Amino acid sequence: MSGLLAQRPRLYTMKSYPFLGSTGSASGRIQGFPLHLIRLFSMPRPIVATTDLAAMRANLALVRTAAPGAKVWAVVKADAYGHGLENGLIAFAQADGLSLIEFDRAAHLRELGWHRPIMMMQGMFDSSDLKMIGDYGLQPVIHTSEQLDMLEHFKPLQPVDVHLKINTGMNRLGFPSAQAKAVWQRLSAMPAVGKVSLITHFANADQKSADPDVEEQMRRFHEATSEMQAEVSVSNSPAILLHPEIRCDWIRPGVMLYGGSPGGGSAHSFGLQAAMSLTTRLIAVQSLKAGDSVGYGSLFRAERDMRIGIVACGYADGYPRHAPTGTPVLVNGKRSQLLGRVSMDMLNVDLSGIPDARVGSEVMLWGPGLPVDEVAQAAGTIGYELMCSITPRVQRATTR
Repeated sequence: MSGLLAQRPRLYTMKSYPFLGSTGSASGRIQGFPLHLIRLFSMPRPIVATTDLAAMRANLALVRTAAPGAKVWAVVKADAYGHGLENGLIAFAQADGLSLIEFDRAAHLRELGWHRPIMMMQGMFDSSDLKMIGDYGLQPVIHTSEQLDMLEHFKPLQPVDVHLKINTGMNRLGFPSAQAKAVWQRLSAMPAVGKVSLITHFANADQKSADPDVEEQMRRFHEATSEMQAEVSVSNSPAILLHPEIRCDWIRPGVMLYGGSPGGGSAHSFGLQAAMSLTTRLIAVQSLKAGDSVGYGSLFRAERDMRIGIVACGYADGYPRHAPTGTPVLVNGKRSQLLGRVSMDMLNVDLSGIPDARVGSEVMLWGPGLPVDEVAQAAGTIGYELMCSITPRVQRATTR
C-alpha cells in the first residue's frame, strides 16, 4: 500500500506554471485554463479505500464450502457493500446469481455483460419498474399485495421468474404465513409469471448455538410451504456460517463475501479475508504538554507530555464521527488509538511508543491486521455500516 500511495502525482503549483494566470472571480476558475485540467496538476488527499478482489473470490469459495450443493446469490446491493459494483461483478463471476435492490445498478450489471440471474430483493417500488424487469430479465421478490396487482397487469414478452417472500418472524417484508398458499396460487396463475421460488429472512441467525427464533421461523416456513413444489432460499451470511443444518436450494451471502463478520465470531475465526482497507497518512505531528487538549470540544486532554498525529480522514470521508477515544488504528503498522473528537476532515491519534512516526507516515483505519468489525465495535456500530459509508471524495484502488 505504501508503494501505491507513493505513486501520487507530483504537486504542481501556480509558481511552477505562471502562464496559468491568477485566480478568477467567485467561480473559483483559473483564468485562461480549464478547471478540470487544473485538477490534473494537484495532489489528491492521501486517503485511499482499496478493494481486494482476491479476498472476495476467496470468501466466495468459502461460502461454497460452507454450503455444498447450494447455488449462490451473491449480494451486491449498496455498491457491493461499498466495494464497487464493478469489483463485485469481477470477483463474483462464478456466483450463480447476483442480488441487489437498485434497478439502475441491475441494468448496469446487464450492460457490463452479466447474463445470469439477477434478483431484485425488494421487488418493484412502482409499476414503472416492470419495464426494466422485462427488458433486463430481472427476478423481483414479491412481498406485498400491491406488487401482485402490478404483476396482474404486466405483459412482458416472456414470463418473468419471481420470488415469493414469506414473513416468518422478521416482520419487515413478506406475506403472513397464513396467506402464503393463496398468494402462491395467484402468482402461479398469472400469465406474466414464470417460475415461483420461495424465500424468507432470519431475524436472529447470528447466534452460535441453536436459536429458538431460527427454529421457529423455519417451522413456520415449512408449515406455510409444505404443499408447494419450488426452489427455496432462506440462508443469509449468519445462517450459512452458524446454522449449517439448514439446507436450501439457494443461499444469499452478503457481508461475509466482503470479509466482515455477520456475528457469532470474528471474521478471522470463520476464515474470511478482509476485502477492504482504508488507509491514509499523517499530515501533522503535535507535541502536547500535560493538560493540553486536542480537537473540538477538548474531549481528550493529555495526562502527560506526549506526541500525537493528525490524520487525513474525517466524517466527510465516511469515518464515524461518534468513534470515541480508544478506537484502534495502526500507525506505521503499530497499534495505536484515536484521541478526542473526529472532525469533518481530520482525526487525532496517539503516537506514544511510535518514535518513527512523522508527517507522511501511513495510517490504517481498517483492513488486514485491523478488522473492520473491531473498529466498528469500538465505535458502537457494525462493520456493514463502515464499509458502506465511504464517501465519493475518497480515492479508490483495486488489487487483484
